[in-house]
Amino acid sequence: MEPGWFYGRCVRHADGSYRHPPYLHYCLSLAATLLLLLVSFNNTLPHYRAAGAPPFFARPDKAILKLGIIAFGCLVCEGTMFDWSGVYFQKVVAAPARYTTMGYVAFMGSMAAGRLIADWLVTKTGVKNLLKGSGLLIFTGLLIAVIFPNLVEATAGFLLVGFGVSSVVPIVYGLAGKSTTLQPGIALAAVSTIGFLGFLIGPPMIGLIAGIFNLRWSFTVIPLVGLATAALARQLIIK
Repeated sequence: MEPGWFYGRCVRHADGSYRHPPYLHYCLSLAATLLLLLVSFNNTLPHYRAAGAPPFFARPDKAILKLGIIAFGCLVCEGTMFDWSGVYFQKVVAAPARYTTMGYVAFMGSMAAGRLIADWLVTKTGVKNLLKGSGLLIFTGLLIAVIFPNLVEATAGFLLVGFGVSSVVPIVYGLAGKSTTLQPGIALAAVSTIGFLGFLIGPPMIGLIAGIFNLRWSFTVIPLVGLATAALARQLIIK
């Protein structure tokens, strides 16, 4: 008996069972999302239709734009660490198989620890100093990992990167919420939108550069992003 339309698009395994590929999962998820959107659309953001409500899209001012660019740079680093740290340890560091996740674990551990003490650090050092220090930690950590692609040195470098990115996004979002030129929700949405573009663009950019040159060369871009974060932090006007 020939399989029907659904099973005709499935993969038949050695045991005779059929399993459909991820393509169908994505199609079903898309259909469910569109259905939910159609059902809930009339109740989505109803205050924007009220008289005198702010525009659906508000152009960010220079201060919000700077915060967005800082978030963008930080999330470029985060996205790169999430997607490429294991590959870097496998291909460049040439770590044994059991240690290929060492850099990722070091990064995630230090980022979690940094966020636990972020409020205390802000109180002790101030917002601008902490942002500048975070950018310099990102720069230093990745520079160490690129110049010394060995297991211990690269792990230590990724550890510094984790501490560097840990405080940036929470601080930037907090500053956006205190905006005096835009409503807090709109300012926060603008900063997070610009920031998460970095999370989406960063990993493919690293892959593109790695395809043209190599993975080690592609990782040299990220220290420059950290340095730019520190430079932008110096220009912030914090009231």
